Amino acid sequence: MAPALPAHLAGLDDDLLARAARIRLACFDVDGTLTDGRLFLDAEGRELKAFHVHDGQGLVLLRKAGIEVAFVTARRSESAARRAQELGVRAHIGVQDKLACVQALCAELGTGIETVSFMGDDLPDVAVMRACGLAVAPADAHACMRSVAHWRTRANAGAGAARELCDLLLAAQGRYPDTAPPGATGGRA
Repeated sequence: MAPALPAHLAGLDDDLLARAARIRLACFDVDGTLTDGRLFLDAEGRELKAFHVHDGQGLVLLRKAGIEVAFVTARRSESAARRAQELGVRAHIGVQDKLACVQALCAELGTGIETVSFMGDDLPDVAVMRACGLAVAPADAHACMRSVAHWRTRANAGAGAARELCDLLLAAQGRYPDTAPPGATGGRA
């Protein structure tokens, strides 16, 4: 029997839920998934990124549920490294071969690629998304992702798309949090 889903995830098919139930490692590209894809550079070339706190809360909830979380991004970014540190997640920054990186993470964690979800938005993510157990793209991902993703979120990148994936994983594994008093979920988002 499929787990009860929160209203915003109602109507998902059994195959997607089965894939989500197997996930032990949730990986996220950064630019175009955890951010809206825009790059802000100041006059000295310092980069700024905007991350959504709802996405951060979802990543914290995954960790608390025992699901490993990793950023896997090709772009060298101090902002992404800092955000990963704040959330207590693994950061693989400046990765040229995302599939090899995720395979190495699987070996380190003693799990198979079929237990990995990967959220990506464009061509650099295709190889790892084709190999993993659950490939997810934000609603506004590049059109090339339509044939690669098992599921596209309703939310856009940097505006809750990652949280939708987190909610799906938690719900499919029977770990979606009940509404609780403030502070009950803890953790910095």
